[in-house]
Amino acid sequence: MKKNILRLAIALFIASLNLRPSINSIAPLLASISTELRMNAAVASLLTSIPVLCMGILSPIAVKAGGKWGIERVIGLSLWIIGVGTVIRLFTHSVSLLLITALIAGVGIALIGPLLSGFIRLHFPSQVPFMIAVYTVALTLGAALSSWLSLPLQKLFNSWQDSLACWAIIAFISAMIWWMFVNLQVKKTAYTGSEIRKAKVNLPWRNVKAWIITISFGLMAILFYSFTAWLPQIIQGMGYTKTYAANAFTLFVIIQVPVSLLLSVLLKKYPSRRLWLIAGSLFELLGLILLVCNIEPWLASALIGIGAGGLMPLNLLLPIDATGDHHEAAAWSAQAQAVGYVIGAAGPIILGWIYDATDSFRSTVLGMITIVVLMMIVQIIVTASGRNSVKWKQGRTGHFNRTELES
Repeated sequence: MKKNILRLAIALFIASLNLRPSINSIAPLLASISTELRMNAAVASLLTSIPVLCMGILSPIAVKAGGKWGIERVIGLSLWIIGVGTVIRLFTHSVSLLLITALIAGVGIALIGPLLSGFIRLHFPSQVPFMIAVYTVALTLGAALSSWLSLPLQKLFNSWQDSLACWAIIAFISAMIWWMFVNLQVKKTAYTGSEIRKAKVNLPWRNVKAWIITISFGLMAILFYSFTAWLPQIIQGMGYTKTYAANAFTLFVIIQVPVSLLLSVLLKKYPSRRLWLIAGSLFELLGLILLVCNIEPWLASALIGIGAGGLMPLNLLLPIDATGDHHEAAAWSAQAQAVGYVIGAAGPIILGWIYDATDSFRSTVLGMITIVVLMMIVQIIVTASGRNSVKWKQGRTGHFNRTELES
């Protein structure tokens, strides 16, 4: 039994590694890609925005597919899709084909993302917090490795196409490991269509609080994916080398791992959601101010990464805090992420338009500062009801019960 659990945990970790490389590997190479393919900033931003848009639009479809064919099978298929979308980049010599690869990989990411949480709840019911940490660390590690190694791989192969396509190797290996460790060991999940219909909860489209949470998630996503798409270019625009910009971007990504782990500890002692939401926003604001003032981009990247590392898990907690059971929480989370990721996909595109119009990254940074200030206002509103601080106690069954705390 323990051996089987270990196999499932390894498969989960390796699968989670594939959720960011096809997105994060683009940013360090964007200058070379844009020059060779003659892309303007708005079109280049689509390489990040298309996968994020898929994550928003296809999330509900992923849940339905998992219910019909089993979450294990859909996750395995998604890994193959990510691999195919990534390996095609090896033969990319046009803007249109590169955008198609972003779409294919985005479909795979969109299908696998929502189902990994369900996989954890299904197979690790008594180890949910630990396995969520494993999932988060693997996701961030994949993002960090792809950000850090993209430029060295380009120099090694003398080709940005080869550098981008290398990440298909991990996807294909992950798909084979998933097939051996999961699909051959686990039968189709017990989530049948009839059970899904019985447990169905409508999305809270008419609930004001749910929309405020959705807006908070969307503003966070705009900033996160704007940093992912444009941070290296912004730093290069300040006069620094590609290598310096790539290293600063890697720092932005990798610092999120310890921050996410530390936050879970801090929330036990200081559970106020507002405190940590505002703190995360202030870190991002300070980092952006340093960029505007052209002061130490590596420090600015670290501060922005600290903020981003805290804001993502906190925004994922908000729907859980506001709801009474796991079905309702799933519905609120689905709305927040579906709409939020669509909003987030607009961020890199809008910033690309701003750059094309002004020929200055200073204007894009000022735009992000405006979004951070707006996000802080929304955070104050969303945590004003008094139900924003919730402590979770784990029972013998592995399920979690809520205990209300002070704001």
